[in-house]
Amino acid sequence: MESTAGKFDIPEIKKLAVELGGRIRTARIRRKRRQEDLALTTGLSRSTIQAIERGDTSCSLGNVLLVLWTLGLSREIDLIADPGLDRDGLALSLDTQGKRVRVRRKLDNEF
Repeated sequence: MESTAGKFDIPEIKKLAVELGGRIRTARIRRKRRQEDLALTTGLSRSTIQAIERGDTSCSLGNVLLVLWTLGLSREIDLIADPGLDRDGLALSLDTQGKRVRVRRKLDNEF
């Protein structure tokens, strides 16, 4: 079985995780909540909260979502990969190139 550790060696992925962790930390601090308080509220360990805040890519998505929800940021989660905001995806779906064109054949209605 292949290890997942190498999958997160992509610098852009690590940067995104670190930035998200920093934003989560800022949100917690602005709400005047300690890591211990957030851990108690979420049922996660303090070390998991610390890992999320430092952008550790081995943290589960479920734990990150739980922390965001607990901090009252669940509405903002809806903006992630929102099809209405996906300009590239929308452009690709509207692109007529690459679509098959079918020639209509005259129907034989004689039985």
